[in-house]
Amino acid sequence: MASTPNTGLPRWVDVVVLPAFSLALALAAAGAVSMAVGFDPAQVLMLLIKGAFGSRAGIGYTLYYATTFVFTGLAVAVAIHGGLFNIGAEGQATMGGLAVGVMALAGAAHLPPVLLLPALVLAGALGGALWGAIPGALQAWRGSHVVITTIMFNFVASALLSYLLVNTLKAPGQMAPESAAFADAARMPGMHELLGALGIAWPRTPLNASVLLAVAAVPLVHLLLQRTRAGYALRAVGHAPEAARYAGIRPPWVIVGAMALSGALAGLVGVNEIAGMHGRLLLDFVAGAGFAGIAVSLIGRNHPVGIVFAALLFGALYQGGAELTFELPGFSRDMVFMLQGLIVLFAGALTPAVSGWLLGALRTLRGRQAAASGSAAGAGAGHG
Repeated sequence: MASTPNTGLPRWVDVVVLPAFSLALALAAAGAVSMAVGFDPAQVLMLLIKGAFGSRAGIGYTLYYATTFVFTGLAVAVAIHGGLFNIGAEGQATMGGLAVGVMALAGAAHLPPVLLLPALVLAGALGGALWGAIPGALQAWRGSHVVITTIMFNFVASALLSYLLVNTLKAPGQMAPESAAFADAARMPGMHELLGALGIAWPRTPLNASVLLAVAAVPLVHLLLQRTRAGYALRAVGHAPEAARYAGIRPPWVIVGAMALSGALAGLVGVNEIAGMHGRLLLDFVAGAGFAGIAVSLIGRNHPVGIVFAALLFGALYQGGAELTFELPGFSRDMVFMLQGLIVLFAGALTPAVSGWLLGALRTLRGRQAAASGSAAGAGAGHG
């Protein structure tokens, strides 16, 4: 599997125009459905944008959701560049959150605050990396397909978290399967606190310092993939495993490394959700973000910068969609899920058809330009 499917389009069209065109088609289809059930599409779109970006609080929630989607989108993209389709970001994020929770509960009494937060980040990354490396090793040395194993590992991770919360980590005297609240030193600082220290007023939202990790992860992943020997080996194995083996690269180790890195990125979701938002370990905190990361990566064409924009899009859909259900009577959450599904459909499953339309239009435009240039050249020669 290539890092990005070969559409035959120029790179700038493939990376910029194709996702934008797919998004426009998805919005048009969603608008048609909204109109069919009695809503004004323009009003729905404006309320969605207003809910996501119309206030500082809305922006804070949008960026909080986008932070999680950057992590899961990058996780899926790294695996795809290595020729692997990681369906397990959900489970890897779950195990990352479990590791964060255990570190927060156990480390608060033993680590100074200056070391506790880096330890939480490291724990989340290592928890996800381990859960990604195991399916990678099973494919590399046992031939077990990574799609199947990562799907199954999602269920195993969920069951393990449930077992530990019910039997070991649940707060004493509490009925809900949740841990005790973390100490203040084991929580990621909120962005309202960090910006307040700089004299910038910002409302209290779930947005926390994890967004800075996401901002740092984007260029680091890009540099790793495009500017290092390890990234070259990963992409070589993804494009042509046998040719990579002939060049002295060991594909099994590259596969394990790619899945470990993919899992580590997904594990950072636990930092954002557990240490940044909830302040305790609880069930279902990932809430489908691992699967949404597949769509984020596909829409972003598996490029870190594209993933940022796709993550912002999904963050806006989550936040703006929540506002829609309040502002527009009768507009259910299912309608928001429908819009997300249409975006996934047009950006993923229908990409070959959409790219074919764009390729045909581009060839027609080039043919007309060539004909016009030929006519101009002929007219000039006749005049001479």
